[in-house]
Amino acid sequence: MVTLNDYLYSGATVFRILKKYTQDLRASAKVSKNEVDLVHCNFLIQIMELLEHNDFLTAQSQKIREFYKYMAMEYPYLSFTFKGRIKSLIRAEGKFNGYIVEYIYDYYKKHKSYPDIAELKEKLNCFRDLIAYRIVISMPRCHLKNHENREEEELKHLYQIANVLPQFLEERGFTAELTGGVLRSSSLLLDDAVKPYYRDYITSEKEDDYKSLHITFYDNSARCYVEMQLRTKQMDDIAEIGSANHINYEKKQEASRARRDTIPEGECIYFDEAYERCRRLQELELSGVDVDMFTAVSNSLMNDGCGLYRGRLILPYEHLSRFQNDLID
Repeated sequence: MVTLNDYLYSGATVFRILKKYTQDLRASAKVSKNEVDLVHCNFLIQIMELLEHNDFLTAQSQKIREFYKYMAMEYPYLSFTFKGRIKSLIRAEGKFNGYIVEYIYDYYKKHKSYPDIAELKEKLNCFRDLIAYRIVISMPRCHLKNHENREEEELKHLYQIANVLPQFLEERGFTAELTGGVLRSSSLLLDDAVKPYYRDYITSEKEDDYKSLHITFYDNSARCYVEMQLRTKQMDDIAEIGSANHINYEKKQEASRARRDTIPEGECIYFDEAYERCRRLQELELSGVDVDMFTAVSNSLMNDGCGLYRGRLILPYEHLSRFQNDLID
């Protein structure tokens, strides 16, 4: 079985690794007639094209920048950041194989049989967050009036921005994707017209306190999906360094994928291989990885300049609030 781990110690660039892994996986899939591995190859090609930061990605980021400029004019008293990232290779590989494990497990638990290949392939075509942009806003305390609550003011502004975003981007060649009712917002601050497009993690209850607004667009020029995340600074702190940080999220994902005892080994090759790839990624010691532009002292202390583990940055925009010492009418 071909796994990503086999290529991470050669000193190659992330692009060479992707190319070689894809070629070997495709050759193996043709011999074994493994249709899921062929879908996997196409998934890896998508990542490779994104990491190369082609012209379409530059054009896309410029359109997102127009919304940044709009906010700078509309909300000069706010501080906010715009960040864009391409999902890292290691996390994308884990997510792809994790979907296989989770879907087959859930299907088997319900039906005591395995899904057919067409259903599984359809499930693996649902990735919408390989490219994601995040808007984080903060209301500087000096701009609050005497009795204003900072959290309430930030939340009000966050939903105002969310109400404007879909039409703004649709006018620039994006199409907002319906959620099908998943995590539909119950907030009175969000317009009814845009509620079908947002997954609202603010009004929904979650054990890890994660809060954010998520909306997915299809970029008609680049022909790819883009996820937009909107958060206040407090929400972002919880997601980055608080109870909902990515390390804790990954640990929960690892635990949820530990389902080897339920699925008898040898009965479903797709489950077996995906489970093994997930297991090997979980046991990966990043300090031993030798990939150009990547260095790690440990699994939590690393310098990733190639989108191998932490993702590749697209938009390092930052707007610091003006008039820090002046009152705003």
